[in-house]
Amino acid sequence: MFVAEGRPISHDLLDELPPGATLQHLRQMMVQTGVLPERHEDLERVPAWLEHHLADKPVEHANLVRPFLHWHLLRRARSRAGKRPFPTTVGRDLRRRILVALDFLAWIDAQETTLEDLRQDDLDRWLDEESTQRRNRVRYFLGWTADRGLSRRLTVPSIPRQEPADLLDDDERWQLLQRCLTDETLPREARAAGALIVLFALQAQRIRHLTADQLIEKGDDTYLTAGRHPILLPPRLGVLLRGLAARPPAPLMIPHGPNTPRWLFPGRVPGQPIDGHSLTNLLNRHGISARPARNGALAALATDLPAAILADLLGLHVNTAVRWVTYARRDWTDYLAARAAEQKNRSAVQPVSST
Repeated sequence: MFVAEGRPISHDLLDELPPGATLQHLRQMMVQTGVLPERHEDLERVPAWLEHHLADKPVEHANLVRPFLHWHLLRRARSRAGKRPFPTTVGRDLRRRILVALDFLAWIDAQETTLEDLRQDDLDRWLDEESTQRRNRVRYFLGWTADRGLSRRLTVPSIPRQEPADLLDDDERWQLLQRCLTDETLPREARAAGALIVLFALQAQRIRHLTADQLIEKGDDTYLTAGRHPILLPPRLGVLLRGLAARPPAPLMIPHGPNTPRWLFPGRVPGQPIDGHSLTNLLNRHGISARPARNGALAALATDLPAAILADLLGLHVNTAVRWVTYARRDWTDYLAARAAEQKNRSAVQPVSST
């Protein structure tokens, strides 16, 4: 259709089509072959998604949400994306903030009031209907409207940060690490990603963006630059990661361009790493639960390392590192003691077999 109209192929042109996996694959094929320039897809797909989402929404809602996205959310997100060496799925977070803003505007209409007349007790009533972190994201929208005189300055209470509730203890972590390093029946990607989580508490989002250029070989040793400084890898993990880096491109894949990263965990979309959900599902299918393994690894590392070194070594935000060090040194011992007591009680109630 577009070709018949004589319109040149561009990102803006593709953004007019309904978003989906097929369109994303086609777009990346064009990027890989040089037809289209590179762009931050996770962010730049959001405006097109919004326009399709607004198709059945009231015009007055659309006229509020569009500038909220373009002038506030996207501008801040693009600035941050340019500074972060390890990208994350910020597009998903932006969509969530937009969706909760639209839900809130629909609720205001149902109450037969306006954003300008909204009071704190109205907001509290909406939050009380479903007191979740999802609804509390409305703070971003209401902060923006208040700054522009579109609403009163209202308060959205913060949800207290919960302590990690599920951790693998040292014995469980070492058993899982042994399996990742030695069990050759597991896919190499699952073994390597699982070992990185168990040893260095790397997030799946960080792991999927690892490239071959982050591996450094010095003699028989292999280092991985996950944060600011290289980390010496155990020999077997080094072999696993070097094997991932040395793999040829998958058959029928579009050849990489000169600036395309050599992903250690490539995905099905040309030029892109494996999707975060796909990596997590791969680990789950083979009995590797990423969250408990990472929590246990972080607690163990935070017990031994100062926050500054932990942040520098693993590429964590310093506030995250401080929070984990505080938690680990306060609660890690109590947690292990509770686990030991639980296992002892469980053994005590087991029936004794008779001969």
